[in-house]
Amino acid sequence: MKRLPLMTGVLAVILAAATVLHAKEITVRGKLQKTVEAGGWLIVANDNKYLILNLKNFQNQSWFKESTNVEAVGETKDVMTTFMEGTPFEAKSITPLKEEAQSVATAGRDDNRRVTRVMVAGDSIVQAQPDTAIVTVSVVTQNRRAIDAQQENAAKTDAVIKALKAAVGANAEIKTSGYSLQPQRVYKENQPPTITGYEARNSVTVTLSDLNKLGSVIDAAAQAGSNDISDVSFTLRQDRQAHDRALSEATQEAMSKARVIAQALGGRVVRIVEVQEEGFQQRPPQPVYAMETMARAGKVATPIEVGSLDITSRVQLIAEVEQM
Repeated sequence: MKRLPLMTGVLAVILAAATVLHAKEITVRGKLQKTVEAGGWLIVANDNKYLILNLKNFQNQSWFKESTNVEAVGETKDVMTTFMEGTPFEAKSITPLKEEAQSVATAGRDDNRRVTRVMVAGDSIVQAQPDTAIVTVSVVTQNRRAIDAQQENAAKTDAVIKALKAAVGANAEIKTSGYSLQPQRVYKENQPPTITGYEARNSVTVTLSDLNKLGSVIDAAAQAGSNDISDVSFTLRQDRQAHDRALSEATQEAMSKARVIAQALGGRVVRIVEVQEEGFQQRPPQPVYAMETMARAGKVATPIEVGSLDITSRVQLIAEVEQM
């Protein structure tokens, strides 16, 4: 029997009678990868592999290297190949994807360039007017018997809640935020503590959007029987606009710092690698009110000076600086 000579090579050996069946132009996007045996190249697209038949048309390009993302246009072929790894593919064009082309262009411009990463942070404070007030009022009663302290507190708290509802109207939120009934003890040396009475405390929190009513709410609560105004605070519920402004200014400050550092190094910022928002806070204004004057006179409304909220934002970014 006469043996046929063994035909080897990087590209396909097409049988004499082979014909191309159902050739159709397709577009393939994937990574360049070498075949299992030296000399061949593939385009790996997800779970599919395409063996490049006309390799010599592209392999001398500067971007033609392993793991480069490319887009190829061409036709699959019904042929036998030396490696038989992947679908035989004759490419009309192979081009690196945009990010790969930019990277190659930058590298080709100056092979001696140096790239340094710098980390900078930007801070911003934006002032905004609060749109919501939150006040907590309490009724505190004391008596020798627990039941008496509790019942007295219940009656006074009921009167306070009715007065609050009348003062704030229908658009406010009133809810119980705390309740306690605790014994009052006297401590003497070398003796067990003695209970001398009981203290009942019922706290009610009022949330309202009409800040002009805050003074009258405090007055109404005190006149109805509340004897402890424990907290007055302000917040900004509709904070998106102020937050976006603070975030934008913090980012601009961080970018400005990166450019200053780049100039000091004799280079320029070529790209931002990472951006992270580190924090967003509302710093509430400190309200000013005159509780004693109101309680004694009962005629002058309690003055409330709201002030502005400080909306703070902090951004940290990592920039690549190219030094020439």
